[in-house]
Amino acid sequence: MGLRDLLADALNRAAAVERERVDPKTVRDARLMASLGREHQRLSLVVERAAALHKLDDECVAARELAASDDPEMAAEAAAEVSRLTVTIAELEEGLKPLLIPRDPLDERNCIVEIRAGTGGDEAALFAADLWRMYTRYIERLGWKVEIMSLSDGTLGGVKEVVFKVVGSSAFGEMRWESGVHRVQRVPATEAAGRIHTSAATVAVLPEAEEIDLKIEDKDLRIDVFRSSGPGGQSVNTTDSAVRITHLPTGVVVSQQDQKSQLQNKLKAMEVLRARLLDAKLAEQEAERSRMRRSQVSTGDRSAKIRTYNFPQSRVTDHRIGFTTHNLTAVMNGEIAPLIEALKLADTEEKLRGEHE
Repeated sequence: MGLRDLLADALNRAAAVERERVDPKTVRDARLMASLGREHQRLSLVVERAAALHKLDDECVAARELAASDDPEMAAEAAAEVSRLTVTIAELEEGLKPLLIPRDPLDERNCIVEIRAGTGGDEAALFAADLWRMYTRYIERLGWKVEIMSLSDGTLGGVKEVVFKVVGSSAFGEMRWESGVHRVQRVPATEAAGRIHTSAATVAVLPEAEEIDLKIEDKDLRIDVFRSSGPGGQSVNTTDSAVRITHLPTGVVVSQQDQKSQLQNKLKAMEVLRARLLDAKLAEQEAERSRMRRSQVSTGDRSAKIRTYNFPQSRVTDHRIGFTTHNLTAVMNGEIAPLIEALKLADTEEKLRGEHE
C-alpha cells in the first residue's frame, strides 16, 4: 500500500471519527469520547496537510501543461515551477508519514522507568546514576514530572537501582526507545593507571498499567511486610512498613520501602507490579509479531545492547539504527531528543515498509 493509499484511508477514518463524535451513544461514553478526541486531534493534522497536498498537486498539473507550451520562455518558467513544486510535495509527503502510522494507544500513557547497575561494580553504579540524571534533565526540559518510587544508593555516589514514574503527555511513547542495555566506555575515577573500563546499566521503560489492562486476583498474591532499612542495613523506622509482593503465577517480586506507611508502600508496589505484568504481556505479543516481521528498533529484548557511550571519543552510538553523535556532554546533560527522534523516524519508515508489503 502506497503513501497516497494510506492517506486516503486516513481521510476516510477522519470522516468516520467526525460522525462517531456526534453520535448520541458516543457522547454518553466518556472513555470513548476521550479516545476519539485524541484520534481526532491527530487526524485533523492529516486533513489539513492533505488539503495542502491536493492544492500543490493541482498546481503541479497546471505547471506541467504550461511546460509543454510552444513559448520557450513560458515553458522554461513552468518547468522551474514543476521542479519547485515537486520538491515541496516530497517534503510534505515526508512530514505526513508519521501521522499516517496508527499510534499505539499505550504511547499516550505515563510510564515507569527502572534503571539498574549492571556489570562493572562501582563504575556501573556511577553510570546508572549518570543515566538517572540524564533522563531527569530530559524530562524537566519537556515540562513533565518525575515521581521517585524507589531508590537504592550505591557507593561513591552511584545508584544500584532507581525506579521512577514519568507523568507527562505521551511519556511512554517518547521514553519507550530507551529500554535495553546501555554500555559505557571510560576511565573510572578510581583507576590510577588510566585504563578504559567497560560497564553497563539496564533500562526498562514500562507503560503505566490501568486496572482494566489485566486482572490480578488476591489469591495470586503473597504479601510480606518487614522493616525498612537504609544503607548498611540500619533500621530506618521501628514499624513493619516495607512491603514485598510476589505474584505467584509468574514469580514476579516487587519490594517497596521508600514511602512513609505500609499502605503507601503497598500501593506503589502494586503500581510497579501491574506495570511489569503488563510489560511481560506486551513482550509476548511483540515476540509473536517479530516472528512475522523482524523489528529493527524493537525494544522487546531487554538483554540487547542498544547504545554505547564512549567518553574518550565523546561519542554516543545507538546500535539499532547506526546513529552516532559526537556531542556526548550534551547527551549526558539530557539532550537526547535527536536520538529519540532518529529512532522514531526509523520505526515509522519500517512500519511504512510493512504497509507496502
